[in-house]
Amino acid sequence: MLYLSHSDFRPALLGAALAGAFLLGGCAPASHDEVRAKALAYQKKGDLNAAVIVLKTSLESAPKDGEFRLLLARVYLDQGDPVSAEKEIRLAMAANVAIGQTSPVLGRALNLQGQFQKALDETQRDVGSKDPELLCLRGDAYLALSRPEDARQLYQFALETKPNYVNALIGLGRLAFLNRDLVAANRYSIDAIASQANSTDAQMFRGDLLRAENKTAEALAAYDKALAINPFHRTANVEKAYLDIGVGDYPAATRELVAARKIAPGSLLVAYSQALLDFSMGKNVEAQDQIRTVLRVAPEHMPSLLLAGAAALNLGSLHQAEHHLRHYLEKHPDNVYARKMLAQSLLKRGDSPAALAVLEPALQNGPKDVQLLALAGESYMQAANYDQAGQYFERASALDPKAASLRMSLAMSRLGKGNATQAIDDLQMATQLDSKSPKAGIALIRTEMNLGNYPAALKAAVALEQQQSANPTVLDLKGLTYIGLNDLVQARAAFESALKAQANFFPAVANLVQLDIRAGKTEAASARLKAFLAANPNNVDAMTALANMAVEADRQQEATDWLLKAVAVDPTATTPSVNLISQYLKLKQTQKALDVALQLKVSHADDPDLLDLMGKAQLANGDLDGATDSYRKLTVALPRSAQAQMQLGALLMVTKKDSAAEEVFKSALSIQPDFPAAQLALIELYVRKGWHGLALQQATRIIRAHPESAAGYQLSADVLQADGKLAEAMPMFEKALAIARHSEALVKLASALRAGGKNEEAARRVSAWLQQHPKDMRVEMYRAECALNDKQYAAAAAQYESIVAHYPKNLVVLNNLAMSYHLGGDKRAVATADQAYTMAGEQPMVMDTLGWILVQQGNVARGLPLLLRASVLAPQAHDIRLHVAQGLIKSGDRPAARKELEAITGPDIRFAQVDEARALLAQLRQ
Repeated sequence: MLYLSHSDFRPALLGAALAGAFLLGGCAPASHDEVRAKALAYQKKGDLNAAVIVLKTSLESAPKDGEFRLLLARVYLDQGDPVSAEKEIRLAMAANVAIGQTSPVLGRALNLQGQFQKALDETQRDVGSKDPELLCLRGDAYLALSRPEDARQLYQFALETKPNYVNALIGLGRLAFLNRDLVAANRYSIDAIASQANSTDAQMFRGDLLRAENKTAEALAAYDKALAINPFHRTANVEKAYLDIGVGDYPAATRELVAARKIAPGSLLVAYSQALLDFSMGKNVEAQDQIRTVLRVAPEHMPSLLLAGAAALNLGSLHQAEHHLRHYLEKHPDNVYARKMLAQSLLKRGDSPAALAVLEPALQNGPKDVQLLALAGESYMQAANYDQAGQYFERASALDPKAASLRMSLAMSRLGKGNATQAIDDLQMATQLDSKSPKAGIALIRTEMNLGNYPAALKAAVALEQQQSANPTVLDLKGLTYIGLNDLVQARAAFESALKAQANFFPAVANLVQLDIRAGKTEAASARLKAFLAANPNNVDAMTALANMAVEADRQQEATDWLLKAVAVDPTATTPSVNLISQYLKLKQTQKALDVALQLKVSHADDPDLLDLMGKAQLANGDLDGATDSYRKLTVALPRSAQAQMQLGALLMVTKKDSAAEEVFKSALSIQPDFPAAQLALIELYVRKGWHGLALQQATRIIRAHPESAAGYQLSADVLQADGKLAEAMPMFEKALAIARHSEALVKLASALRAGGKNEEAARRVSAWLQQHPKDMRVEMYRAECALNDKQYAAAAAQYESIVAHYPKNLVVLNNLAMSYHLGGDKRAVATADQAYTMAGEQPMVMDTLGWILVQQGNVARGLPLLLRASVLAPQAHDIRLHVAQGLIKSGDRPAARKELEAITGPDIRFAQVDEARALLAQLRQ
């Protein structure tokens, strides 16, 4: 339950401006005194709307009438609309109404908006005033700003100026209450009523004090006295509503707020109170809508921020919850309730370090708050610090030894430490503490199963079944224990029992389906799911299971159809749409994937799974900026995910935003220091920027952390080679190979030897390797590539032929074999390239090889279209575009060839044949 905690025991009186002015036509103009008397009469009767209409109508013809502006400002304050009141009082000040009349109204309007410092600043010129109303208003501002001694001086000065002044007595009473002096606070409240028995403020303060002392009946009586004095006192209705909310009497609270709304339909105080009622009734969406109304006008209204945070947390809007609660804690750092809610929102996002940082100030005080201790335990559990988690759960359990949930949490922390025996003891204790709830018993069964103790799990399941014989979850778990014991007959019987207990219990159906599939009865499994779906036509899980079965059978269209049906059941649900997006991406239907993601984004903008798939879909559609934005949002949604940081960094590198990528990779390594992908990416980035020293430092860190691994040595060698320090790189290559003994290390070493001009030594090392590993395709491919690069075309072709004999469907091998044939003048080149093209379809690399061979052999009519298509599919492949230009020249289209060459010969463009391309362009320009 969320309660108010104001320094003056009442919510600030907030209100929205009433809409427009109403013109009263058809009557003779009223005199100034008549208008004033009429407005005051309406105000006294409590018909504030009518008073506003009268005054605003008169101001239409006399806009500079300061007295009417002053009176209208006071009416707005009575309505709870301090924003409009401030506007009118400033207009009255501009009309030269005396400061003594305007300052108290301005101070009150600013106080009610929570602008306490501004109220002090704007009334500073009246510091010497002896007006008790103004003195108390300034005292209220000081009190709200936590300057109690300044407030006390002003309240006492007001009493000296006007003995027994009600507002001063109330102010001193508030101070006494804040100092926990209830005796003095009550004395001041009694004195205030004695001084002015018909003061609604005095009666309200008395009611507030009684409510704070949990004297509900007496507090209600005090608020009723205030209403007897002024039946239109909407704050009294609101306070009564708070009391009703506190005791769970929501119908009574609703009646009070209806009454308050009739008096002040635009009051933000009533809107806040309605939000509190909605929140208390579990209507979080409605509460959120109401609270937005308040925060739009008064963004610093702290109770509204607290309530907004609580509602957002309940709705799963974790970023919103964090935003509101952090803002609240900036002003009220000692509010433990707000800290606990903020910690919960951070834990739900997986950010346990941040949750612990939020809880730490409250934990330092040696708390006896069970929930606070449990949250600390949960934070440490999430961080896999099971020792600390266990300590906090033990402290919480000691404070509340009968709490089964704490025993369960303690058991989980002990499991994390590997103390299975004690964990099971704790779970058994939890089942005894809460025999009416199956939670502890279910946790015990699952724990025993996870530990492989299936006989013990079955024993626990049978015991729980005696208490929960109609609970389908218990029966389903019993079936799973039988599967663990390999008793499939009993397992099937248990699942069937679960379905008898609850016919629409899908987990039991899913387990029966798995048993059918295990027995080779896939048709029976499919029929079972379809029968279940016929009885439960909107069951998304059944549709998803049928889609998965279709995928397994490679019936992709059927799988897509089932996923489309699942999405149609609830287009705003994430899981079905995420599954459909994944299916579209797998089928390379990228635009459809993006369309679904964009549709779902409206209602689930912060969902991590959706953001990830959105990024993949945008990337597949060539939208690099959109993908970068999606992955940036993913890092916000998953602030402790090194993988999310890595995905963002990779995209930033692709888009050449190296500085931003560097920071992101560093962030990933701060989360997970031993993250190979981020380490490698950071090294690659440093090498790309020419910062070889930094790259080498990073590689050296890997060696220090993992001296037994080849990775650090390999990376160090790569960096040194890129820096032109081949002699220093060679020992590192040798060390990597000595540790790893895998083909990639051998290829790296051989390449380094060739780069140093030691081709014969490289060939000797490769041959020796292949004698020991004759079927190492990677090294065989490398040897063939070396022969091709060395223009030993016959040797290359022979080696590729040998590989093709073992791997006839390998496109790379066929492609390179075709090129070897072509360069060696072998007539089999076109047939081999055609074979690769038939197998590959529209693969740019293969299309380029076939197209280029055809063009070289004079078949431009067939070869050039293949090259053009390959260029469209791979626009960044400059070597393909060079072939296109050469094909265009042979076709006679020199202008088009020149355009192609100009596109790939810019000053910043680098590729192996760039010099050849520039020379060709120079020829065309002659």
